[in-house]
Amino acid sequence: MTIKQFIYSAAALAFMSAPALADVDFSGKTIEWVIPFSETGGSAKWANFFAPLLAQELPGKPTVIVKFMPGAGSTKGANWFQEQRYEDGTLLFGTSGSTQFPYLLGDPRVRYEYSDWIPVMASGTGGVAYLNPEAGKKFDGSANNLKDLNFIYGSQGATRLDLVPLLAWRMLGMNVEPVFGIKGRGDGRLMFERGEATIDYQTTTGYLGGSLSMVEAGKAVPMMTWGALDENNNIVRDPTFPDLPTFKEVCEATDGCETSGEAWDSWKAFFIAGFPVQKIAFLPQGTPDDVVEAFTEAFDAVRNRPDFKKIAAQQVGKYDVFVGKGAEQATKEGTTVSPEAKAYVTDWLQEAYGVSLN
Repeated sequence: MTIKQFIYSAAALAFMSAPALADVDFSGKTIEWVIPFSETGGSAKWANFFAPLLAQELPGKPTVIVKFMPGAGSTKGANWFQEQRYEDGTLLFGTSGSTQFPYLLGDPRVRYEYSDWIPVMASGTGGVAYLNPEAGKKFDGSANNLKDLNFIYGSQGATRLDLVPLLAWRMLGMNVEPVFGIKGRGDGRLMFERGEATIDYQTTTGYLGGSLSMVEAGKAVPMMTWGALDENNNIVRDPTFPDLPTFKEVCEATDGCETSGEAWDSWKAFFIAGFPVQKIAFLPQGTPDDVVEAFTEAFDAVRNRPDFKKIAAQQVGKYDVFVGKGAEQATKEGTTVSPEAKAYVTDWLQEAYGVSLN
């Protein structure tokens, strides 16, 4: 049974055996959905997309507002959420792959534990890498003509989700110099728009909401997506961007880049941890079962709206949304990598950027 099949079967069993929803009522209340990034990135767009839909489905139809707590590549907000406890059900927290990766790598700044939190919704996403027009003219489906260029990239940090593009570009033999310290991928896009960066990547929400207009205006040239997973965990084209090649395709077309071996296996492991289950909504520790179920059923109603696939495709992409037991299993998949992949990436971070996690 594949990861996706397990998640769906677990979710189906949960709803078949779920008890009747208790008397939970959020009438007149305001739910604060805290995002540990800046308000310009993909996580912001993800939460802002789901927030009004969630408000319509929760008992009592409360107001759901999105608040931002950027800092330290999201570990500031995650460490804060670790200290929170259930009060009245009006706190929701959203994470991204850039929250998961420091946890996976044992970053010493991490003081949070995913198993303490209660996931109620998880969704996948994709990512698109793009070039400035000058480099875009040299891109022919491989990176062979890009290896003599020096690129600048605005990065949240080497241990964040940015390690997926950084490792991909290195495997392609490209010279990409990251400028670390931005608070969200939206800030990286702004650097690219101002000409301070010459290469960028955005998750699907950020790309659709900000970068696509640059592409349409001829100010950016798409290079590749990271791809998506099929039922057998093979990387295939991203369903939101079926006309764009995947990193696997570009790697296969590039001299010296291999889609097997230690580097590839490690890249794929972190891609799987960071994208198919990329964004997760959590309730704090101690939340009672009836409140958990209220949020679970509300998110389930959102994903089953007749118009959901259409509006989601336009704003967050064509990706799976998991709730309940499915969200729990998805969270486990998104916060687990093999010791071998972790060791490879840890060594690479030390070698390439002098980042020590010991």
